[in-house]
Amino acid sequence: MCSIEGKVQPSGTWARDLESIAKEGGCQREVQRTFKMLKEVWLDIGIERTDTHKGVTIKVLLDSSTTRMFMDRKTLAKHKFRLQKLERPIRVKNVDGMYNSRGAIMHEVEVNVYYKSYVERIRIDVCDLGRTEVILGMP
Repeated sequence: MCSIEGKVQPSGTWARDLESIAKEGGCQREVQRTFKMLKEVWLDIGIERTDTHKGVTIKVLLDSSTTRMFMDRKTLAKHKFRLQKLERPIRVKNVDGMYNSRGAIMHEVEVNVYYKSYVERIRIDVCDLGRTEVILGMP
């Protein structure tokens, strides 16, 4: 068995080239990607309660495709942030256009955010995010 290492070429034809090389050599084709696609941007930021000014460092996901900011319910409870009930619930649409099965967002939390020399007071919607603690979108 032989192996073929794939390398990205600007023409975008590398996959076809690899296939023809594998067929000509009569061996089973293995392609190993030699680069890592940048799919996510993670930052460590400081988040501070507005009432007690107690702060924590949290790893956040930057997501330019969402128009809001989100905090996971478990993160909220763990750091004892104060919930504020929204006047009107916010319905959430997933990437596929379907409404989120976990229901509407009913609460938010107000926090101070610190990143390097940047400081801002923001409101973050509270919902279930799974393993992600906070998502910062582009409002």
